Amino acid sequence: MAPHATNDINVGSMSHRTLSTQSSTGFPTITVVASSRAILSGTLTPGTIVISTLTGKIVSIFHSVLPASDFPHGTPYIDHSPRILLPGLVDAHVHLNEPGRTEWEGFWTGTRAAAFGGVTTVIDMPLNAIPPTTTVSGLKEKVAAAQGQCWVDVGFYGGIIPGNEKELRPLVKEGVRGFKGFLIDSGVEEFPAVSSRDIEKVLTELADEPTTLMFHAEMIPPITASVGDDVQISLPPLEPTGPLTSYQTFLDSRPSSFETYAISEILSLAHLSPNLPLHIVHLSAIEAIPMLRKASASGIKITAETCFHYLSLAAEHIKEGDTRHKCCPPIRTQSNQDGLWDEMTRSDDSVIKTVVSDHSPCTPNLKLLPPHLASAEPESLKTKPMTGDFFSAWGGISSVGLGLPILWTEAKRRGIKTNNLLVDVVRWCCRNTAMQVGLEHQKGDLAVGFDGDIAVFDDEAEWVSEPNTMLFRNKCSPYEGMKLKGLVAETWVRGVKVFDREEGFVEKDGPKGRLLLEPRVKR
Repeated sequence: MAPHATNDINVGSMSHRTLSTQSSTGFPTITVVASSRAILSGTLTPGTIVISTLTGKIVSIFHSVLPASDFPHGTPYIDHSPRILLPGLVDAHVHLNEPGRTEWEGFWTGTRAAAFGGVTTVIDMPLNAIPPTTTVSGLKEKVAAAQGQCWVDVGFYGGIIPGNEKELRPLVKEGVRGFKGFLIDSGVEEFPAVSSRDIEKVLTELADEPTTLMFHAEMIPPITASVGDDVQISLPPLEPTGPLTSYQTFLDSRPSSFETYAISEILSLAHLSPNLPLHIVHLSAIEAIPMLRKASASGIKITAETCFHYLSLAAEHIKEGDTRHKCCPPIRTQSNQDGLWDEMTRSDDSVIKTVVSDHSPCTPNLKLLPPHLASAEPESLKTKPMTGDFFSAWGGISSVGLGLPILWTEAKRRGIKTNNLLVDVVRWCCRNTAMQVGLEHQKGDLAVGFDGDIAVFDDEAEWVSEPNTMLFRNKCSPYEGMKLKGLVAETWVRGVKVFDREEGFVEKDGPKGRLLLEPRVKR
């Protein structure tokens, strides 16, 4: 046994030299991946990872780079030094939109985009598919649509809407990873916002269930200088602060008070289910951080996520009419972005536990981009005037599969040291996202017993994000043309390479992603 080795219980008494590498069919039963740099159980170290080809699980870890000669002849082996072996990312906030709005996105295109960026697990949001995942029948339609289309593993959230509280426990039993609701208009009529009374019913229903309850936390305060999207048709003094094509006008209409008011409402109801984990999706406003910290210190089980776009884009740099940047909550100021980074990199525990894409695409015509910003699109989609109106345009950022280099580029710009950053990225985008959705025993780490999901990361490579590197269906993203540092050279799902930056996708066997429908259990 090599020093610093850990093994699965089934092979713990055997050295790596004596592991059987031939199955009854004559194919190797293990694959070996090594590098001088790997994040193993949250620590940067040299590493050799042995993965069973029969189960896709990691069966041995060695905290050194073992040569191919240390394994039986014929064992598939690759040393990626000096590239970094990371756990496959778990993007816990993705809108794949199938069935019903597959012209926006779909399982095939969305999961290929994920694999391109080292994301080996995506959790699909309950909207904007039709039907939404608010009933068991809705979930089953989505599962049927996903069959045979997923290049990475996919889990599903359920949704909370007025009147569906009795659907929630059955959805837990069917394997949803958590639930999401809106406290403000969602933008699609089939997924209405919930009231405080609705939330009370949901908290009671899910109080003892092994799940997570998540909220889009924006609400219009009772007294406010803004009325959200309705500002475009309001009279003084609530009229727009400027032209509807100006990003500042849009930002003024969604102030940070929308987020803090919604979060205060959620916290006021948390006592109804003290053991149920609560989660704030896509936190944007730094003003909410102190109240979340205070709530957590008082014993309320609440966490928050932020998004790649809030950490890399700033309001001051958004050009007139560039609605590719529209999302809700909005991208805020540079000082707000700095505050999010300060919170995430503090020496003690941050209230922001995870970083996700919130990939929320649409067809380019719905972004209403003015002609000088719009890319070529089919005439059949040009049904609305291209105005650059931030209020009428669809809100959502397209970025699934781009998150790791986006995060890496911005962090390096800020001077965060490589070794510290590698550990942080794995915590934000792998370990904690897996924990949020009850997959911490299977995903988000390179350790014995975990799925052999690996992102091979080249931290020095520089490249430009262009349409041919944005593999989601519609190439409409604020990241187009951006120079990025760091790229994923290979993506492995359960010990099988599915993507290679130089050679493309391993097409011959088709997509091998699994649907993660095993019900959550309390741990």
